[in-house]
Amino acid sequence: MPSVKDTAKRQYARLLNRAADQLSGVNPPKEGWISVMRKALSMSAPELARRMGVTKPAIYQAERKEREGGITIHHLERLAEALGGRFVYAIVPSGSIDDMLDAQARRKAESVIHRASAHMALEQQSLTAQQIEDEIERLAAELRRKRPSDFWDNR
Repeated sequence: MPSVKDTAKRQYARLLNRAADQLSGVNPPKEGWISVMRKALSMSAPELARRMGVTKPAIYQAERKEREGGITIHHLERLAEALGGRFVYAIVPSGSIDDMLDAQARRKAESVIHRASAHMALEQQSLTAQQIEDEIERLAAELRRKRPSDFWDNR
């Protein structure tokens, strides 16, 4: 019977996978979201500045900082509100959560098995390439299932 912790992990994975699917193909416009939203609304920088209670140069600076990746989340939230929109923030997986977990388990298993195989070779107890591959698959499945505390260590 699945534990509450396992159920929660599956729910988190579904949430992230769904968000990644919805956001796939959505990339920030070259000139930045602030500028695009402002221009779509036909709102000038001075008008946005007045709505925010800041100077016109502050708006242009915010647009530049957004393009350069140096704007704060708080500032983006304030700008979105002044533009009549909402700020959305997300960190989503590049692939599916399952694929990420499988890949990490395999990397970890390969590291462990190749180290062990090297030691065995020194003692003339080498495994065949197929035996090594079978052991990697077996250990990767175990690591994926148990997820030890060092699962994400790259050693």
